[in-house]
Amino acid sequence: MKLNTPRWWYSRDRRHAPVARMLLKPASWIWAGVTARRIASAAPVDPGAPVVSIGNLTVGGSGKTPIAREVLRLLHAQGIKAAALSRGYGGTLQGPVQVDLAVHTAADVGDEPLMLAQDAPAWIARDRTAGARAAVAAGAEALVLDDAHQNPALRKTLSLIVVDGETRGDEWPFGDGSVFPSGPMREPLKAGLARADAVVILLPADLAEADPELVATFDALPVFIARLEPAAAPPSGPQVGFAGIAKPWKVERSLIAAGCDLKDFVPFPDHAALTERDFALLTDRAALFDAGLVTTEKDWVRLPPEWRGRIRAWPVLARFEEEARFAEFLTAALIRRPHVSSSTS
Repeated sequence: MKLNTPRWWYSRDRRHAPVARMLLKPASWIWAGVTARRIASAAPVDPGAPVVSIGNLTVGGSGKTPIAREVLRLLHAQGIKAAALSRGYGGTLQGPVQVDLAVHTAADVGDEPLMLAQDAPAWIARDRTAGARAAVAAGAEALVLDDAHQNPALRKTLSLIVVDGETRGDEWPFGDGSVFPSGPMREPLKAGLARADAVVILLPADLAEADPELVATFDALPVFIARLEPAAAPPSGPQVGFAGIAKPWKVERSLIAAGCDLKDFVPFPDHAALTERDFALLTDRAALFDAGLVTTEKDWVRLPPEWRGRIRAWPVLARFEEEARFAEFLTAALIRRPHVSSSTS
């Protein structure tokens, strides 16, 4: 059973849900210890091509996949044949297999690989090393790993940390710093940043700038600002929205900020596969308001074919504020590697 992300995870106020935090602390210490030992004992493999890791320090909800998609676009613009590599969370296939949009569904390969495959070759593999070797053998000159900061299987040329920059009120991307399950952190902040080469702060389109306090958190690491921008206006007329992502409340905020006449919003757990009961609920809510149904692109690709014609997808894209600066930083790291052809330098 999938559970909704606790809002209190992202509060810096330790008084929020104090009993839950206290009871879950021992499990957090175990989680952090296992993660640290796994990373320290690993012997990363060089797959024969540069590896760009797109990761984060929290459990979901930072915007890794849109950033991975944009990194792929920028690499292709530089003439580098880059491929995405994911473990295919939510899918049944073990891989290695290249995602085929005409054949595979989210039930096969997961929702995020389907999104990445719209713009670039995308591979899924539970075994990252096997997946990387398969992608390189198929012609990939660089690999973009989606959600891999805590996976030490491959030697990384560049490790980017994506941070949710939407801090409002008491909300903070790292909560009070507690590790899962008493907080959102996958590992302690200091440990995760020690393996990073740069930080990408991802902002919503309606937030003027990144919180200076958040930027200062990353000390000497390069920080790049990116924004989630709607690829199109929300559907016209009254709408009922829904989303099954780690922070569904962000989708609700974004739809309203983009001018959507949002009458109601229904949150679901991250990567949730909706049931007929869920669809009945959504249909009833839409009928109550004489409204259409709208969701994220990530949720839409998980819908059964019979529902895709009845529900509108609202896609968003990540774009860097200083795109030229980021592209230079990205390609400079890769062209130092002998695996990338000289035509890209």
